Amino acid sequence: MALLAYRPGLPAAFDVLTTIQSLVAVIAVIALSMDLVVGRRDRRRRVFAGVLLGLSVALLHYVGQTGYRISGTFRWDLSLAFGSAGLGITLFALALVAAGERRSVRRRLAAPFLFAAIAVLRAGGMAAMTPVYDPRIGLPATSVSPEAGAPVVTAICLGLIGLALLGMRFSLQAQAQVRRDWARILDVSNLAVEGLAVCDDTTILVANQSFARLVGASEGDVVGRPIADFVPGAALHDSPEGEEHEADLVALGGKPIPVHVLRSEVSVGRRRRAVFAIRDQRAQLRNETTIRRLAYTDALTGLVNRARFADIPQARAARSVTGAASLALLAIDLDRFKRVNDTFGEATGDEVLRAVVDRLRGCGGRTDIVARIGGNEFVILAIASREEATDLAGRILEALHAPFEMPGQTLEISASVGIACLEDAASDAGALPRNAALACDSAKRAGGGRACVFEPHLLKDAQRRSDLERDLRQAIERGELEVFYQPMIDATSGAVVGAEALARWTNAEQGMISPGLFIPLAEEVGLVGAIGAQVLEMACAEAARWPEQTSITVNLSPVQLGDPNLVRKVTRVLAVTGLPAGRLELEVTETTLLGDDARTYENLHQLRRLGIRIALDDFGAGYSSLSHLRRFPFDKIKID
Repeated sequence: MALLAYRPGLPAAFDVLTTIQSLVAVIAVIALSMDLVVGRRDRRRRVFAGVLLGLSVALLHYVGQTGYRISGTFRWDLSLAFGSAGLGITLFALALVAAGERRSVRRRLAAPFLFAAIAVLRAGGMAAMTPVYDPRIGLPATSVSPEAGAPVVTAICLGLIGLALLGMRFSLQAQAQVRRDWARILDVSNLAVEGLAVCDDTTILVANQSFARLVGASEGDVVGRPIADFVPGAALHDSPEGEEHEADLVALGGKPIPVHVLRSEVSVGRRRRAVFAIRDQRAQLRNETTIRRLAYTDALTGLVNRARFADIPQARAARSVTGAASLALLAIDLDRFKRVNDTFGEATGDEVLRAVVDRLRGCGGRTDIVARIGGNEFVILAIASREEATDLAGRILEALHAPFEMPGQTLEISASVGIACLEDAASDAGALPRNAALACDSAKRAGGGRACVFEPHLLKDAQRRSDLERDLRQAIERGELEVFYQPMIDATSGAVVGAEALARWTNAEQGMISPGLFIPLAEEVGLVGAIGAQVLEMACAEAARWPEQTSITVNLSPVQLGDPNLVRKVTRVLAVTGLPAGRLELEVTETTLLGDDARTYENLHQLRRLGIRIALDDFGAGYSSLSHLRRFPFDKIKID
């Protein structure tokens, strides 16, 4: 159009072929330069594309001028031509750089830069040529005059404008759809609890309110910033889609927030965008900390519990100073504490346990670890020698012996203490709890209220007790127990009027085992009920063959007396053996009455109604009073 408006003052026309070639060339180069930058924000790429675009327009101009024929020649001002071309190319580069900027203010500079670039290049190119008339040079026969070419160029320009308007319409529709997509994404994302950020490459395009709250900024301040500003050091775009990983979110205040990041993709405007879901982990970590604390802390006393204490001795041994008896473990068991709960209630028992903990802490040092490993079982781990551990045990016994002042009552309890020491660095710290427990058991068997230091023989004794328990179970299963009969003689006539059945056990390897050894063991491991049932059946079967005036006395264990099926079992034994109920006497000890009073009362009365006589043994060894005994149907009381 510039050349159509140009009037050189002499005949002029257009070489059609050359003009078409210049147009095709510039369209190809412009297409290439646009392909380099559309949808991309790399500034170096845009600068290169701008230079290429400027060269294509310069090519259009100067190749087009070679197709502009006159009756003569053109004289060129090269400095003006190259200067205008260089300035125009620079302006083209600035135009494409501005077109790719995120800020709208900068983007608005693209059109003025582009207009100025074309104007400078065109005006400079036109001013750089001067026509020189030469009558010897004529116009080609195939050339077209400006007057004839003007309608064609006008039609082409109008067609291009129409195509541009049509393209603009499609572009505006696509942009509107993209805006609707973004609005829908933002609306949906604001419903999410997690922080959501939609990114183009590494830059945040949309962020929801949760993300803005996490980083302590408004949504507008977040958009346009690289996601790496908030999640530094994490290879977010390299993470597999749908896979969570841990990271630290840096808020604007600078304080890192532990988060889980999940990457996914979404299509917006026919382009794939990366979506990062960021979940705040602070509440979950607090919950996990609380769970760990509850899992490893005794709820009643606040002490370390059994689960947590299991690993402490070995860890403490690894850090402690090596040497003889550098580490000591004290196992503390409150004697007969169940009586406190049974008599005064569990609430009072809990108060006593908390008071016990206060006294234990007062006895130990600042570095000692106090733990509760059972209902009324405690341990203290201390850096101490054998002598120091013994002194500590003495202070504990003295502290726990003092009365406990509870609301409306004063309670007295005692404790048994077992002491185990780590003799040297080669010793097994993991064996300390076992050794201390064995020493504590030894102290309890000795009567309680005392301390016992672990010695190797205690472990051997425990092994022997374990072997004895195994053999006893086998003896019960195989029916190896025997019943011996201690006769009861009328002191006046000298006649045998009855006998008391006594359980005896002869081991194949050890010979006769003392009842004082295997009966307490049976009570401890829960076998005394099975022994009592066997003895009752064997004794009744034997007594059925005796003279009718002879009775048989059988001891009932506390386990049997608390059995809700006791009456039914005794009735079955009498029926099977044929022994009359009046010839059977069942004997219970005074301490048995301290158990389930209601069940004991009911069982004894039902047995008494069957005609079975009831005897109380060892009266005076326990705490029963005469008024308490009057509730039970005893036929005989044996004074201890």
